[in-house]
Amino acid sequence: MSYPETRRDDVVETLHGVEVADPYRWLEDVEGEGVRPWMDAQDKLARAHLSKLPGRDALRARLTELFKVEAMGAPVRKGERFFLYRRAADQEKYVVYWKDGEGGEEKILIDPNALSEDGSVSLGGIYPTEDGKLVAYRLSENNADESTMYVMDVASGETSPVDVIPGANYTSASWLPDNSGFYYTVLPTDPDIPEDQRPGESTVRFHALGTPPADDPVVAPATKDPQVFQGVGLSRDGATLFLYKSYGWNKNDVFSRPTALADAPWAPVAEGLDAKTYVVEVHEGFVYLMTNHEAPNWKLLRAPVATPTLAAAQVIVPERADAVLDDASLVGGKLALTYMERARNVMKLHTLDGSFERDVALPSIGSVSGMIGQPDHAKGYFTFTSFTTPRQIYEADMATGETRLWAQVDVPVDPDAFQVEQVEYASKDGTTVTMFLVHKKGIELDGSTPFLLYGYGGFNVSLTPSFSSSIYPWLEAGGGYAVANLRGGGEYGEAWHRDGMLDKKQNVFDDFIGAAEYLVAKKYTSPDKLGIRGGSNGGLLVGAAMTQRPDLFGAVVCAVPLLDMVRYHLSGRGRTWVSEYGSAEDADQFSTLHAYSPYHRITTGTDYPPTLFQSADSDDRVDPLHARKMAAALQAADPDGEPILLRIEENAGHGGGDMVSKAIDSSVDTYSFLMASLGLSN
Repeated sequence: MSYPETRRDDVVETLHGVEVADPYRWLEDVEGEGVRPWMDAQDKLARAHLSKLPGRDALRARLTELFKVEAMGAPVRKGERFFLYRRAADQEKYVVYWKDGEGGEEKILIDPNALSEDGSVSLGGIYPTEDGKLVAYRLSENNADESTMYVMDVASGETSPVDVIPGANYTSASWLPDNSGFYYTVLPTDPDIPEDQRPGESTVRFHALGTPPADDPVVAPATKDPQVFQGVGLSRDGATLFLYKSYGWNKNDVFSRPTALADAPWAPVAEGLDAKTYVVEVHEGFVYLMTNHEAPNWKLLRAPVATPTLAAAQVIVPERADAVLDDASLVGGKLALTYMERARNVMKLHTLDGSFERDVALPSIGSVSGMIGQPDHAKGYFTFTSFTTPRQIYEADMATGETRLWAQVDVPVDPDAFQVEQVEYASKDGTTVTMFLVHKKGIELDGSTPFLLYGYGGFNVSLTPSFSSSIYPWLEAGGGYAVANLRGGGEYGEAWHRDGMLDKKQNVFDDFIGAAEYLVAKKYTSPDKLGIRGGSNGGLLVGAAMTQRPDLFGAVVCAVPLLDMVRYHLSGRGRTWVSEYGSAEDADQFSTLHAYSPYHRITTGTDYPPTLFQSADSDDRVDPLHARKMAAALQAADPDGEPILLRIEENAGHGGGDMVSKAIDSSVDTYSFLMASLGLSN
């Protein structure tokens, strides 16, 4: 490979007595001299190389068949109105529809396909009133986190010119029952506030319809701590307001106060605990709460509305030792509880006093969304999927527990051709880790099958069986797919999460390397046939794995990653993740971070596997500087000229572009790169 010329500076700083080299720091500032031309040259090189790989036309044709299908989401009922997402086979984005009653005519509420000519305007979410007459919704440019809230009258389709709220990046609208206004969290858009400090300036406010948002009264002031973020929720009857203060992904405080007493002090529901607590629902005089306080696998409680505290609450569904309570909702007078059992979901119905009533029948081993519905309506809806089952939406009768298939996504694949296994292996310290394997039936265990290993391992995120259209050309060509349930995730409860964070983060990388070693030892594949892929925190995962064990992998796809762990907290939303990773500002935490930071582990002369970095030009969550610096460092360090590519998606945020055509383009590049690197022909 002939890479674009890249300047290397002699930048070295001493942190806690350690000299830390950072020769590509100049690539951090996207507006700095020479950075954009360098990015353009890298992207041009990557796309030129990828465009010449074999089999791309057949791959594109098959991916187009798989992606361009009619799809829909589960309906949401508000009063007598229903809201649902649906996308026709020839549409780029999901359209939001509404209808009066179950048998009503579907009408378009918001069509994101028509919001901009180039598809750069994205719909972030919709938040209807309890009677379904009004809806708040968020729009963003280029699918970025930065977004603006609007309010629409559902029947007329008219959007208010007054009720326009910028800085609505991570919020919903908690409506008053009379539709006069809503509570929300706002992030300041003032460019004078340093980006890494903005999360600490978020405030909870109340917006009265028809009034200037700039005048919205503050319900909860800014914490001034960028590691603490705030949220708000309102009971359905509008009588009780709940305030959440989250300290990363492992603990929060919850407070409440009567809505009618705007100046009343916040009363603690759960405060000062090394745990997380959520309000599930307020119903018939009780507050239903989920918590992992003294219950790493979670439990369900209820307390009187007059004293909605953990101390006053009664445990109605105790913690299970063999499963994690993943979700709870109150629908049709029943408690619908979703559990994870060995990283796959089951759903159970309980009475309001917590007594078990019945299991909800599921088609097979897979994943379900939580039950969607209202406490006073008997019907609920949930989504089911598995590695071989595209999304299915079921309607449940909460009184009888019976379910019926309400809608499904039809994707042209033959699930009977593939086998799904769940295996166990020992990580470096002896911990047992589970992993899902998907491959054609009857493969030979002789090490010849190209495999793609995927993982995440952080932030309490659980990887359960789910359908992905993009992996099917790979599987149909004879490749295998593996998903490892690493520590740091939530598959086995909060203890599992904590065993993969802060000074225990290396456990996550050991678990992932252990998964690769298992696949090789059992002769599912071999190192030159094994690819790894991850994004965001998963991008850190594959970056760490490839720099710690470059001999173990034949290809790497690293998307929107964190890779410079010494300076990650200084950009994007980095300071909000300090509770998960730690910070180099602390001497002990610096030692841990510097030891595994992929950017700092690169060694000149090492033979690293072919690597495709996937970056997004509008990613305002994880700064694209990480991919830029890592690509530059690897290109300079690897002596044998195997491709180290940096592909930059235009008009895309952290989650990529939200258009089908962009997903197809990205998948063509990803899988043609993997197939060429690992010797798989489609």
